[in-house]
Amino acid sequence: MTTSFPITAAGSAIDSTPTLRPSAHFTAERAWLNDPNGLIQYKGVYHLFFQTNPHGTTWGDISWGHATSTDLVTWTEQDVAIPCTPEEMAFSGSAVVDSRNTAGFADQERGETALVAIYTSAQRATGDGPAIQSQSLAFSLDDGATWSRYAGNPVLDIGSEEFRDPKVFWYGGDDGHWVMVLVEAVERTVAVYTSPDLINWTLASRFGPAHAVGGVWECPDLFPLIVEGTGETRWVLVVSLNPGGIAGGSGAQYFVGDFDGRTFVAERLTDSPHLTDYDWLDYGRDYYAAVSFDNVADGRRLMVGWASNWQYANETPTAPWRSAMSLVREVTLVRSGDGRHRLVQRAVLPADRGAVRVFETTVPCGPDDLTTLAVHGEGDERLLVIVDGRERTISCDRTVSGDTGFHPDFPSVDRAPIPEECGDQLDLQIIVDAMIVEVFAAGGLVTFTEQVFPRSNYDRVSSV
Repeated sequence: MTTSFPITAAGSAIDSTPTLRPSAHFTAERAWLNDPNGLIQYKGVYHLFFQTNPHGTTWGDISWGHATSTDLVTWTEQDVAIPCTPEEMAFSGSAVVDSRNTAGFADQERGETALVAIYTSAQRATGDGPAIQSQSLAFSLDDGATWSRYAGNPVLDIGSEEFRDPKVFWYGGDDGHWVMVLVEAVERTVAVYTSPDLINWTLASRFGPAHAVGGVWECPDLFPLIVEGTGETRWVLVVSLNPGGIAGGSGAQYFVGDFDGRTFVAERLTDSPHLTDYDWLDYGRDYYAAVSFDNVADGRRLMVGWASNWQYANETPTAPWRSAMSLVREVTLVRSGDGRHRLVQRAVLPADRGAVRVFETTVPCGPDDLTTLAVHGEGDERLLVIVDGRERTISCDRTVSGDTGFHPDFPSVDRAPIPEECGDQLDLQIIVDAMIVEVFAAGGLVTFTEQVFPRSNYDRVSSV
């Protein structure tokens, strides 16, 4: 049955002038943007590096852009941190605080601390041989303002054309070591390397292929979380893939298990061919390459993803910029009713909501319940959120959301299973920020990220 229910909303009045540029989702001012890189907090400042083409609004001449924030929602774009060169592009990677000066880049007598970026050197294709991908370093001695490439680059080169996206972190105490996880992309494996100094690396193990393997693997992340309500620690391995995502095109899956500093072992692997039997960070079309921040002072695990999809990313109708990041999400880990460990994701929202609209409600999802919500502005363009109690699914339908004709793969209806623990009630939080809609269901057990391109700003949610 169809039912009505109260919807609460928070946010300031929205200017009637249509705009596609979001306010709390970071966008580059006048350039292309894709994967988040080098996420780190240092001296109270969050640094968001990102893949960018400083010379245009489509993929190419890939370099590391840079933005900073003190609250995770108001970002200031900085100068390009690691520019491409005639010989290489600077593909995805990570950054760490080398507080022990293991690489020797800092002059500790002068009180220096080095921030070190670990990125993929992607050789430009020439007629002389394959375009090798290897791992290189850059460092900053002025709190991330400027960066220098290490003269001894690359620090890890296996002669592969598909070897990329290093995520690096320190494992253990003072007698610990650096860990790098990166992908052997076409083999659908995550390789684990260790190092005492960020320069000399030794292969420790590999994980995969496993679960979704419909495309190449990219942008891995590995981090520990305490299971809520317990003292138990589990490790979460995030792997993006393109194509082969749950909603079509690119997407991001995760595995929960154990890690001893060298080897990751997943606690649950299934031979099921059904994508719905795997664990996904997001069930929408536009959440990819998500990675977490390093060195966060309060210990929270904070993640951000690229809010787009490789199927149509180069064609989305915005100018003079293209693509946005998701909102930053705090992720935690819970044990669900069936014994599986699952991630819970909660959006970091601005204290002053401004143009960001947040709608919250609880809808019935019993076997006889069918609820449709329309997220919309003026006119008939809308994104539909459909909760089907009989099928036990929640869907986002953007087939009439605005401009959908710029690419045939853009119109979509994306679905996720309703978690069993929800019973007959499902809570929803719908966040609207210009061209980005993020939906958090079941307390953040299920999320959707969807781009929309309406003529009129979405500023309301109605029951249909």
